[in-house]
Amino acid sequence: MKFKPSRDSIFGVLLRSPWWMSAGIATVLIIGAVAALPREYWAIGVFASIPFVVIAVLAGMRGLRTPSPARVQAIAAAAAAMPWPAFSNAVQAGFERDGCQVERLNGGGANFALTKDGHIALVSADRWKAARTGIDAVQRLQAARERRAAHEAIYIALGEISAPAREYAAAHDISFMTAPDLARLLRDWKT
Repeated sequence: MKFKPSRDSIFGVLLRSPWWMSAGIATVLIIGAVAALPREYWAIGVFASIPFVVIAVLAGMRGLRTPSPARVQAIAAAAAAMPWPAFSNAVQAGFERDGCQVERLNGGGANFALTKDGHIALVSADRWKAARTGIDAVQRLQAARERRAAHEAIYIALGEISAPAREYAAAHDISFMTAPDLARLLRDWKT
């Protein structure tokens, strides 16, 4: 079982923040304990700082894997210029490298079915370079998800996502894979 903190908890917020914020909190806890407590209680500050040190390490590792803004822009531009066969092959290779079994689907709202550890996700990618994603495409993905009883649904979009599409996706727990996420998926891709 994977431990996943609540998105709004302090640990969830710190995981999305730069690593140095968690390291700073850990440092403050240790210095505060040394400054305010008798010597025999200094261990309290050290033990209280351990979760923040772990979060700092995790956030730092995540930061190292995050592509630079220039790389994100380069991959997004290259992906937008690609024809569907080349783009779909690159996306499939990225998912397979991440440990997913990939099944290609023929339309019907989704283009790929990903399976990993018994978990099924559907991915819609064929309108990746549309200037604006509307609610209809997201609704088709949700319908495909319901037909296949998939656990997760992911919509790949490089363009703008309309407010109704975002609201519908939030209500139905559909994720959007935008340029930064696509750059992480295609991190080994030569542009």
